[in-house]
Amino acid sequence: MVRIFVAAFAIGVLVSGAAVAQTKKAAADGKVPPACSAIKFRPVPSGMADGEQDAGLYKSRFGTIMVRATVKGGEAQDYFVVVNGKKPQAIAGGPPAHVADCLKEKKIGAPMKLTTGPCAGSALHVVIDRSHGQKVMMLIARDGREWKMCSASTV
Repeated sequence: MVRIFVAAFAIGVLVSGAAVAQTKKAAADGKVPPACSAIKFRPVPSGMADGEQDAGLYKSRFGTIMVRATVKGGEAQDYFVVVNGKKPQAIAGGPPAHVADCLKEKKIGAPMKLTTGPCAGSALHVVIDRSHGQKVMMLIARDGREWKMCSASTV
C-alpha cells in the first residue's frame, strides 16, 4: 500500500514538473495570447455583506483579471473589472468598431453601445480583443436574452 502511494506521489511530481517546464517553454517560445478571448463569470449570490465583493478571478501567465461587485442591502448593485490590481483606463466614446468581430466570434450579441447606469445581469463576460494591436477589454452582462456592454477599456 505504501509503495502504491509513493509511486503515485512520484508520478504526480513528475507530471507537475513537466507542466511547469511546458509553461516555461511556451513563454520562452514567444507564444502570445489569442486575438479574441472571452471569460465567463457568475454574479455574486444574494445575501453577501455590503461593500466590494469578489465575483470571480481569472489568472494566467498574461495577467490577472478580477470581476468585483459593489453590494448594498445584500444584492449586487454594480460590477466592474480590475486588471493586475488596478481599474483599467476607460475608452472615451466606447469601444472601436473592430471589436464587433470578436463579439460575434464568441457568440455574444453585439452590444456596441455602452450602457449607462449600473452593470448587472445573470451572467458576466470579460471579452478581450487584441486583433488590431490595441488591447480592448469589455465587461458585458447578460440579462435574459439581452446583452449590455457595461465598460470598455484599454489594458
